[in-house]
This record gives sequence, structure tokens and C-alpha cells, in this order.
Amino acid sequence: MKNIGLILFDIDGVIRSVENSYRLSLKKTVYKFSGWEPSYIDIDNAKNEGIWNNDWDLSLELIKRCIKKENLNLEIPSREEIVKCFEEFYFGGDPNKDSLYWNGFITNEELLVNKKFFDLLQSNGLIWGFVSGAESASAKFVLEKRLGLKSPPLISMGDAPDKPDPQGFISLSKKLLGNKLGVSNIPIAYVGDTVADINTVINARKEIPSQKFISIGLAPPHLHLKSRLKERNLYEKNLLKAGADLILNTINDLININLDSF
Repeated sequence: MKNIGLILFDIDGVIRSVENSYRLSLKKTVYKFSGWEPSYIDIDNAKNEGIWNNDWDLSLELIKRCIKKENLNLEIPSREEIVKCFEEFYFGGDPNKDSLYWNGFITNEELLVNKKFFDLLQSNGLIWGFVSGAESASAKFVLEKRLGLKSPPLISMGDAPDKPDPQGFISLSKKLLGNKLGVSNIPIAYVGDTVADINTVINARKEIPSQKFISIGLAPPHLHLKSRLKERNLYEKNLLKAGADLILNTINDLININLDSF
């Protein structure tokens, strides 16, 4: 019997590794304006607060914290300055132009799945789509150009309020399953790597309590090194504490998942 359900995915840290792209852009942006470069642990700790889904906003927040902590005589940059700096590091070119001209950190990204992964999900009766805080240009670049997915269902930055607001998650679910979500509808799962992703599902349950929503957590790729096992265990405990229903060891574990078992 096929396992019927809908799985929506975050992109960063789930579909692609962003340790050497988004996170590196964040580190370099913070350093440019404060003289301090946060570690990946610093970034993980901030992400675990559950409200910093947008890396531009987190860059600005870490700069503010550094200036205050060190009592630095520095002017806090505007959000516009942060965005411009971050985009220069990340895209290395105009995000609105052809990706052939990009030479930024986005070229460092490692894919964590391939197109066959989504074909297998579909053959197992699972519908899929993506809800990401990444810019549209970046999200479409990885999904369409690199993975070869044709017009994948996608909510990206600007299409809905930032997570953990559940509106983007709910909106795409309704689009893919019909407008009426509730007890008679199939299970809907969301796979993410941050507390904000877990909170998105929890907030969706508050809005539509009769619908089965499942929160699936996955530690980001940089924590899967053997040398970071202790950090990974702590990170996964934080995801469970936030309310994750399941923690994956690898994204490929979803191939045989039974959503009805939750």
C-alpha cells in the first residue's frame, strides 16, 4: 500500500549545505561591520532561539550584540547596508541576472539530495514542495537548475511572512491539497533544520488543530562530522525540546517513512 501524504521541505541545511555559502556570508558580513567573526556554534546558538530564520536579520542582530558586549564605538549599519553586503558575498553578482555571472559563495553549495530522491517520494505516494526563507533566485537556482526539478511548488522569501509564521506553510499545503485542510485530509509534514522550522509546524497546529501536521527535524550538514557529534546531539535535543516529532539521521530516511504512524 502506498503511503499517502504531503512533505514540504526547507531548503537550506536540508536540500543543500549552506555552511560555505549562506553561513559564510553571514560570518563575513558580521565581521565587516563589527570586526568580530562569529563561529558556527555562535550561529547555531542564535538559530536555536527560534526567531532568526532570516540571515540578514541575524547578521544585524549579531553585530548589535557584539557592539553592545564589547562597548565598541561603532555605528550600527542599516538593514539595507547589511543586505547589500550579504548579497555581494553570497551571489557575487546581480541575483536578478543569469546565474552564469554569479561568482559568490553560492557556487560552494553541496547538494544533499538528487532528483531521483523526489521521484522515489512521488512513486511512494508522497506529494512534495518547498517552503524556504531563501531568496527566490537562490531557491530556484538550486531546485530548477541544479536539481532539475520542473516548476517545483515553492514558497520563498517575500511570498509569505518569515518563519515561524506558518502562513507560507499553510498556503502551499492548501494549494497542493485543496483549500480545506482538516481531519479528513492527508498528513502534512515539514522537514527543517532549525527551531524556527519546528515552531512553524507548531503554529500551524494552533491555526488548524484538526489537521495532522508532523514536524521532522534534521541537524544541518556541518554537524554531521564525527568531530562534531557532541554538538550535533545537543542540537538535536534542542529540536526535540522545541517539539519535533522525529529527528532524521539523513534526509534519505524519508524514502520509506510512514506518515500515518505519527
